Amino acid sequence: MKRDEVRKRIIKLQKLIEYHRMLYHTFDTPEISDAAFDALNNELKTLERAYPEFVKKNLVTQKIGGNVLEKFEKVSHKTPMLSFNDAFSEEEMHEWQERVKNYLLSLGEKNRDEFYCELKIDGLAIELQYENGALVQGSTRGDGYVGEDITENIKTISTVPQMLTQLGKWQIPQYLTVRGEVFITKKELDRINREQEKKGLRPYVNTRNLAAGSVRQLDSSITALRKLNSFQYDIVTKTDFPIATHEEKHKILASWGFVINPHDKKVRSLDEVFRFRNIWEKKRNELEYEIDGVVVIQNNNTLFERAGVVGKAPRAAVAYKFPPKEATTIVQGIKIQVGRTGVLTPVAELDPVFVGGVTIAHATLHNYDEIKRLGIKIGDTVIVNRAGDVIPKIVRVLPELRTGKEKIFKMPSRCPVDGGEIIEEGALYRCKNITCGARHKEQLYHFVSRGAFDIRGLGQKVIDRFLDEGLISDAPDIFTLEKGDIAVLERFGEKSAENIVNEIRAKKNIILPRFLYSLGILHVGEETARLLSEKASEKKDITSPKNVFLFFSGLSKESLQQIPDIGPKVAESIFSWFSREKNRKLVEKFDTVGVRIVQEKRSKEEKLRGKIFVFTGTLVSLERESAKERVRSLGGEASETVSQKTSFVVAGENPGSKIEKAKKLNVQVLTEKEFLALLS
Repeated sequence: MKRDEVRKRIIKLQKLIEYHRMLYHTFDTPEISDAAFDALNNELKTLERAYPEFVKKNLVTQKIGGNVLEKFEKVSHKTPMLSFNDAFSEEEMHEWQERVKNYLLSLGEKNRDEFYCELKIDGLAIELQYENGALVQGSTRGDGYVGEDITENIKTISTVPQMLTQLGKWQIPQYLTVRGEVFITKKELDRINREQEKKGLRPYVNTRNLAAGSVRQLDSSITALRKLNSFQYDIVTKTDFPIATHEEKHKILASWGFVINPHDKKVRSLDEVFRFRNIWEKKRNELEYEIDGVVVIQNNNTLFERAGVVGKAPRAAVAYKFPPKEATTIVQGIKIQVGRTGVLTPVAELDPVFVGGVTIAHATLHNYDEIKRLGIKIGDTVIVNRAGDVIPKIVRVLPELRTGKEKIFKMPSRCPVDGGEIIEEGALYRCKNITCGARHKEQLYHFVSRGAFDIRGLGQKVIDRFLDEGLISDAPDIFTLEKGDIAVLERFGEKSAENIVNEIRAKKNIILPRFLYSLGILHVGEETARLLSEKASEKKDITSPKNVFLFFSGLSKESLQQIPDIGPKVAESIFSWFSREKNRKLVEKFDTVGVRIVQEKRSKEEKLRGKIFVFTGTLVSLERESAKERVRSLGGEASETVSQKTSFVVAGENPGSKIEKAKKLNVQVLTEKEFLALLS
């Protein structure tokens, strides 16, 4: 983005975030998920760091909570109730640790790699005030400085003690302030939502929304019916006795009768943090309440205090969140994929985004009606959802972030594969040519085959699946696939997806004969592709697909026929292919996705120069394509047909008729063992 576009984007993000923050914190009626809100907030933070000149005072990224409603009495917090900055990856956690360590070193303090990990419960933060062991006030976070008095509602929660009892060695202070979280169980959410439905009322979106709404009721009898729970996790009051660690705070709270989370744990390294977090990501569904990550705190209280506050958050604590189920991204384009039955499916091409534990770059839009229902334009900022490990989908457009440059998408009038007429069948658009989809998939099968790009793992069934899911519409699309696009498909795990993507990326560099053969030009087999590449070697700068097209589109039929073994029919086919605008765009798209033409590796000795090999039957020790490449690397040639020019026919298991023809022409036949000996 240009600087002025960045400035405008920041302003729009600030307004949108402030609106959704108000709905969430002040009215408990969120319109978007926490994950989508986090994504917007993180984008704003990133832009602010990159362009500090556009940062103004009172930014929404520095705000802690929401406004205080007039219906509640206001309560000032003597110590601000801060929130946490977020991290979503091990890399971000290492960066956080490094920032804290460097800051402490600047103060002459040595960092200690000892942390306290707390499950981050999806609830509502509260502050509790006690005098002489008795609960006298409960309040919400509010804006971090001023909250709401919800004392009567807090008193209905059985897990919040109204009178403390000293069970250990730690004396209860006369004036005590502690903090914790109010939450509601998943089971209770289901029960209350069933009642809501019976009454014809709207169900609550999630447990956090219900807990917040319940604790902020004007009638405490309603709160009492909601069966709220609470854990406490921090002591704010300065005590007469030293508290060395955050872990010790939990022990003290428990000794005074507070309920603490039994799963919270002290760890001694970031690696242990990662293990703790990963365990609870897998076990989160076993809990009776919702969690969305782990809070990681420097366990040493002295170091924690010395680290201080940055913005709205303590420097020495961070919320290490689970992968978001929703995220925001930008629709860079909408492509049309033609399936095996000729049905046209629109697919959104996205800025790669991390959602549901994977990075995705595509989301199916199903049909044109879905595009119209969502109101999607090319260039829109959208919310992408991947809940329950299903295929990602766009669930909402954020028109507030539009710049005016967005483009309306319309379905094509002609098929993008063969130019055929498009017919409408209800909500579906289909190519009238009934063979279109089948021909299209055959072209893709050929493209990934051994003699072409040789992309292992992309068999016919996998190609069919990618077509059906709208992940690819042409061969270059294969190189845009992200691991997450594949891992979300049924029967594809993260490991198999990673293997496929790694194989695809490894094949971006290709020699010219293979590239020409992959294009599927009529009458151009492997040998003709090699002859064409030798012709192209006259031009030294053919290192990109675009240059390949420029070279061959500049050849006449007559000049093509001057190439050995290329007759009028083959020349006509090649000339026609490189004359089509559709094919020019296809080849240029290979450029865009990073395909490069590389020189074929040859041995320095080239001991097979002038020798022509033909292979028949199945080779045991190596594949036929590998055998051909070995021959070429040593200066020889590989052919498909036996002729007087053939030097050797290599016979594997179950050889074909080429053996008989070799005998008639007195061409020497080699066994696989003899061939390998010749190579060595």
